[in-house]
Amino acid sequence: MTTTFAPATPNPVRPVSFGRVLGSEWIKLRTVRATVWTLSITVLVMAGLAALTGWSTVLMRDSDIEVDAILLDMHPASIVNGGWFFAQLVVIILGVLTVTGEYATGMIRSTFAAVPRRSPALLGKAAVLFATVFATSAVAVALSWLVSLPFLGQLDISVDFASAETWRLLGGTALYLATMSVLAFAVGALVRHSAGAIAIVIGLVLVIETVLASIPLRIFELVSPFLPSSAGGRLLMDEVSLSFVSNPDAPVLTPWQGYAVLVGWVVLLLGSALLVTRRRDA
Repeated sequence: MTTTFAPATPNPVRPVSFGRVLGSEWIKLRTVRATVWTLSITVLVMAGLAALTGWSTVLMRDSDIEVDAILLDMHPASIVNGGWFFAQLVVIILGVLTVTGEYATGMIRSTFAAVPRRSPALLGKAAVLFATVFATSAVAVALSWLVSLPFLGQLDISVDFASAETWRLLGGTALYLATMSVLAFAVGALVRHSAGAIAIVIGLVLVIETVLASIPLRIFELVSPFLPSSAGGRLLMDEVSLSFVSNPDAPVLTPWQGYAVLVGWVVLLLGSALLVTRRRDA
C-alpha cells in the first residue's frame, strides 16, 4: 500500500506595512521602563509647576501692588502651562532614548532586519513618539488646569475655553512638547549615542539659544529668533509675553510662524537622519 503525504503548506508571510511598523514600535515604546518613568515625570512636572506658578502669583499679588497690574494682564492659561519649559527637558531625554537605546542594546539590527528599507522604521518610531508625547502632554495640561483652579479662583480669573488664544496656549503646549521630542529623536538618530545627543539638544535649548539671544551683535539678533526652542516657544506665550520679549531690531515671528520654524528644524534633522541611517551600518 502506498501512502501519499500532502505537501506542507507554508505559513503565509505578510508583507511589511507601515501600519505593522507602527504597531511594533508602539509595543517597544510602551514596554520600555524609561518610557513610563519619563512620561510620568512629565505629568508631575507640568502639574507641580502649574500649582507652584499659581501659588507664587497669588503671593505676589497680595504682597506687591506694582506687580499686581502685570499679573492682571497675564493670561490664565499661562499659569496652567507654566511648566512647559522644564517638561521639554524630560521629553527631550525620552526622544533621544527612543532611538539610541536600540543602538546601545543592538536591537536596532533586528529592527532593520525586519524593515530592510529602514526609513519606515525610523519614521514609525518618530510617529509613535510624537503621538505618545502629545497624548501625555494633553493629560498633563488637563491635570495642570485642575490643580490651578484654586489659585485662579483666588485671583478672580478663569480659563476661557471659548478663546482661541486659550486653545493656542494649552493645545500648543502638547504640540510643542511632542515636536521637541521628535527633534531630539532626530538628533539621537544622527549621533547614535545617548549622552552625546542629550548634551547637544539640551545644550542648544539651555545654553546656546540663551547666549546668542543675549549677545548684542546684529548677526545674533537675526539668527536667535529662528533657533528651535526660541521660535517654537512663541506658540506658548500670551500677548503680554510676546510684546515683552520682542526685540524691535530682530525679526518678529508670530506664534504659528515660530512653530513653523520649529517644524522646519525637525524636517531638516529628521531628513538628514533618514539619509544617514540608510547609508551607514547599524
